[in-house]
Amino acid sequence: MQWLRRLRRLYRIQAVLLKHGVHRWLGPMSRHPGLLLLTGLQPWLWRRSRGDAAHQVKAALIELGPVFVKFGQLISTRKDLFPRELTEALAELQDQVPPVTGVGVRQALEQVYGQPLDELFAEFDEQPMASASVAQVHAATLPDGRGVVVKWLRPNIAVTVAQDLDLMTVAARLLHRWFPEVRRFRLPEVVADYRSTLMDELDLRREAANQAQLRRNFANSPDLYIPDVIWPLVRQEVLVAERIHGIPVGDIEALRAAGTDMKRLAEKGVTVFFTQVFRDNFFHADMHPGNIFVDASDPANPCYQGVDCAIMGSLEEADQRYLAENFVAFFNRDYRRVAELHVDSGWVRPDTSVVAFEAAIRTACEPIFGRPLAEISFGHFLLHLFQVARRFDMEVQPQLVLLQKTLLYVEGLGRQLYPQLDLWQTAKPFLESWLKERLSVRQLLRDCQRQWPFVRQQLPLLPQQVQSALHALQRMPQDLERLQAAVDDSRRSAVLRSSAWAHWLAAGALAGFAPAYFPEATIPAVVLGAALVLRGLWQHMRAGRM
Repeated sequence: MQWLRRLRRLYRIQAVLLKHGVHRWLGPMSRHPGLLLLTGLQPWLWRRSRGDAAHQVKAALIELGPVFVKFGQLISTRKDLFPRELTEALAELQDQVPPVTGVGVRQALEQVYGQPLDELFAEFDEQPMASASVAQVHAATLPDGRGVVVKWLRPNIAVTVAQDLDLMTVAARLLHRWFPEVRRFRLPEVVADYRSTLMDELDLRREAANQAQLRRNFANSPDLYIPDVIWPLVRQEVLVAERIHGIPVGDIEALRAAGTDMKRLAEKGVTVFFTQVFRDNFFHADMHPGNIFVDASDPANPCYQGVDCAIMGSLEEADQRYLAENFVAFFNRDYRRVAELHVDSGWVRPDTSVVAFEAAIRTACEPIFGRPLAEISFGHFLLHLFQVARRFDMEVQPQLVLLQKTLLYVEGLGRQLYPQLDLWQTAKPFLESWLKERLSVRQLLRDCQRQWPFVRQQLPLLPQQVQSALHALQRMPQDLERLQAAVDDSRRSAVLRSSAWAHWLAAGALAGFAPAYFPEATIPAVVLGAALVLRGLWQHMRAGRM
């Protein structure tokens, strides 16, 4: 019966897409015979398009449910792949899922814990504080009086997610195969990326581990506070953490009413982001306003509070360094250095013309400097850079896309708090200091110290390795002679094979003259001649391949 449920769900998906006229958004592809047949067989789904195509896609995703809403949210961050009007429309998507309340909440949680909630919590509010597509959050109090939040996965959400992801994967592959115009969107890769992200969100133990790590990274920090995880109550389906009481970062009026130093707060946001990326190499990759609060108890020195650590990002050490150097070179307008860094890092092919790449980067980035420095966007710089590099066959790595998305969040938030924020003046000292530190003698000594345990482990093997190398050097003349002899034999064989084909053709030609002298042997002579010629041609091709 599972196949029947999937078939029913598949029909529902295509019916919603047709009802909202999403196929018209495909332009010339909408005239594909398969789509014409599909729409022709379902006239009851025809309707006049309302609004622009991008908002039709948005409406269809909302009707299809939470998994598709989250997919639309992901697409809205892939400005490097999808049209601007589509990503802007999908950026407006919000989770619109009715919460589970009352007895349903208690039953679900008691089934997970295997005991009544009253034995675990002194108080538990069955009315959720927040409700999203995959999980919802409730306030509670522990027996010792500590306030906590309880985040738990919706019932059967794993089954729903798995089924919809399977259908998305099949649809993405079919669209990629049947419609050449769609291939530039790389839908199979986007869906695979989405699958990985969403499946990680279905294990709240992973989110709890991320939250604990981020809390350690910013222990005693005046810039960012991460709530403590209550590990004894954490399960795959449930996360329990310390409850915080802060002002939502998007509530500008409340922040101003509290006397918050908005300039200081905005600059701290930039510092926190670059500290996560470059100092810790572990950054919160879902820093939208719903996940950030502000402790304004000291208005002159406000502190961020971060929640929801389900999606975290990290970079390779080489990517960190090249990215920092890219930022510095970009703001110094050293486009030659930006091009060289892309080639050196392997982000583009090694045979890429640095001169041509430099010219393309200059063309795309110079207009950015036509605006005041305070308006220059790091995120849009990365977007321009990726779009240019794609013309030179650069494959944008997922961790770089996560970084770009997070940077756009941070920039938007910073300028919402303090419109005059000069992001470059805030970030430049940090980046230059970090690069200087990475290239310092002290860092070299630290790297050596980190590698020393491995080196010390290999030291006892050093005499044996040296002896093996000396024996290999002694055998080298004999090995080279044997190799030369083998090469000579191979060449002689190739010569013989290359000349043999001529003999077969000559024999075939002689057989072709036989009917002139023996008319009764015409048919056998023609057959024999043709066979000999074909053998010669086959021998010739074989020699060419070898």
